[in-house]
Amino acid sequence: MRRKTMVTVWLLAIALFLAACGAAGQKQEEAGRTTGKAKEEKTEQLRVALWSQPITEQTNLLAEKEKGFFKEKGLNVTLIPGAGGGDAIKNILSGQADIAFTDPGSLFFALDKGAKLKVIYNIYPQNVFNVVSLKDKQITKPEDLKGKKIGVYSLSSGTRQNLLVLLHQAGLSENDVTIVETGLLNFAPLMQGQVDATAATDTGLVMAKEKGLGDVNVIEVKNYLNIPSDVFVVTEKTYNEKKELLQKFLEAYRNSAQWMIDHPEEAASLAVKYAIDGKDEQRNLQIIQLRNASSVSPLTEEKGLGALDVNVLQQAANTYKTLGLIKNDIHMAEVVTNELLPKQ
Repeated sequence: MRRKTMVTVWLLAIALFLAACGAAGQKQEEAGRTTGKAKEEKTEQLRVALWSQPITEQTNLLAEKEKGFFKEKGLNVTLIPGAGGGDAIKNILSGQADIAFTDPGSLFFALDKGAKLKVIYNIYPQNVFNVVSLKDKQITKPEDLKGKKIGVYSLSSGTRQNLLVLLHQAGLSENDVTIVETGLLNFAPLMQGQVDATAATDTGLVMAKEKGLGDVNVIEVKNYLNIPSDVFVVTEKTYNEKKELLQKFLEAYRNSAQWMIDHPEEAASLAVKYAIDGKDEQRNLQIIQLRNASSVSPLTEEKGLGALDVNVLQQAANTYKTLGLIKNDIHMAEVVTNELLPKQ
């Protein structure tokens, strides 16, 4: 009887020990869940309105799952696709996004209508627009465009705006040429002889050459007025209320841009997975190398990626007014700021 009692006591002790271990484990598990939840709550949300669908040149943004540039800064970034720089601006003005990935032309149009905006980062300091013609047309400088038919994506596109800028630098106007709206397949009319030249981008030219475009002359707009191709823009309200958050974003973005400059082959490989135009890895590499080149300038060499030159943007705004693209004077010193950029 005594032995039976001892066994019972022993079994009860084991049961109590296991129960205690289970309770401790449950507490640890609950504590782990609480810690994980706290970490999630610390992640801050940011919405970036793109000017396009997710494309190869934006791979540094698209590869966040693998690279974690923004997560490292405690950010969860949502990308909102668009159909032009104007779309990106509309998304921040309507509160659908915090940051717009947009072009200077769309910025000027919004400022001209009274929008209160701030430019906080120079994504591509180099002007990536050009005018392309077949060799036999012998168009080698802007003056040669006089009297010619020139294709543009659309009458509201950056191709038309930059064509007008180029003509203006040569003392010509829209009345000196015939502008033809060709749509996105603007190189087909050039190859078929329907236009004498076409306004495009450097990446557009890469794809046209793949489709059989022969020997061409290329007039690069940057050689006449080198205004940025794209910038990050926020509303004044967002700028005033979310400075710390924006600083984290810009630091993460700069890191991602530097990664793509340092590792273009890796970026080209990831673009296959994330970019809608990224099926051909070799073409991805060409596009990424072009965008890497447009991300740097003498100013960024001195002050770091993203550095803004207010004088260049002022010159561009003045040119847009002279061309009649905007009606009002725009004072870019009130709009452009380098305050949030990471320190070198």
